[in-house]
Amino acid sequence: MTTIPVALGARSYDVRIEPGLLASAGEVLAPLSRGRPMPIVTDTNLAAHCETLVASLAAAGVAAPVLVLPAGESTKSWAQLEALTDWLLAQGVVRSDHVIALGGGVIGDLVGFATSILKRGCNFVQIPTTLLAQVDSSVGGKTAINSRAGKNLIGAFHQPSLVLIDPQVLDTLPQRELRAGYAEVAKYGLIDDAAFFAWCEENADALFAGDPAARATAIGHSVAAKARIVAADERETTGTRALLNLGHTFGHALEAETGFSDTLLHGEAVAAGMALAFAFSAQQGLCPAADAERVAAHLRSVGLPDGLAAAGVTADGKTLVGHMLHDKKMEGSTLPFLLARGIGQTYLDKTVDLETVAAFLDGVR
Repeated sequence: MTTIPVALGARSYDVRIEPGLLASAGEVLAPLSRGRPMPIVTDTNLAAHCETLVASLAAAGVAAPVLVLPAGESTKSWAQLEALTDWLLAQGVVRSDHVIALGGGVIGDLVGFATSILKRGCNFVQIPTTLLAQVDSSVGGKTAINSRAGKNLIGAFHQPSLVLIDPQVLDTLPQRELRAGYAEVAKYGLIDDAAFFAWCEENADALFAGDPAARATAIGHSVAAKARIVAADERETTGTRALLNLGHTFGHALEAETGFSDTLLHGEAVAAGMALAFAFSAQQGLCPAADAERVAAHLRSVGLPDGLAAAGVTADGKTLVGHMLHDKKMEGSTLPFLLARGIGQTYLDKTVDLETVAAFLDGVR
């Protein structure tokens, strides 16, 4: 088992990574239960994994009622938040209990937000089952649901008590979901670790083919990188944590244009967004054009979109910038952008003119 601490003072917790961990999770979780049930929230795609977890908890003497929600981004909604909180209250959950989020980013975000507001704050455990959730959304305490105005606009910072990652669950993950999660792996290299991006270029094929060593390296390196950034800037107040949003400002606009649906998965939108961020940086003379093309080429090579056309988006620049105006990172009338001076040299720019962004997007349509 690899254990990576997320150092946040009184809110610190561990991320534990081990193949086969799901089957032995009961031993790890039983001390947190203190003899109380541990409700599990999951989705319709995860019946087999849920059975494994329930059996493991039962063997450790822990009862685990289960709520199964619909799979997909639309579950991050007011309606499902209400259904979830009503169910947890019906289970008699108290503030010291731990609710288990077994699923991808949708389940993790929804359960995290529900427990942040239930009885003014309950505990939860993340057991992420997608690559994207394992390397990104399960760590750091950002929780949210979507609204008609945009993605993740209703939420709270609420750290889990523990994160358990079993790389073997990725064996049942559809390739499209695996590729979408890989966008977040590559992101860590693009932010501030050019050597890791080079590793990604060399080892992506092995990761997709199921090589255990490649997957262990990708997950462990990504979690350690995120833990370091979150520990330095938990609530995104100094600008350090904002680096994790590389590709997200462009990407969320693409998701909004496609209706936050399976037409364009979150990781696919982030991939296109990162390519656009590098292309925009190159156009503005900030980044070598060769680096922008290298990013786009790598994303294409693993089957991820590298821009608007590949993402299936035909909207003009004004429309996409209109979506960006709902971004939760807006500061007054200014929208900070994550741009790059090169691979591994991402920085936060608060001087970007949105009309320039719109013209850029029209030019790459």
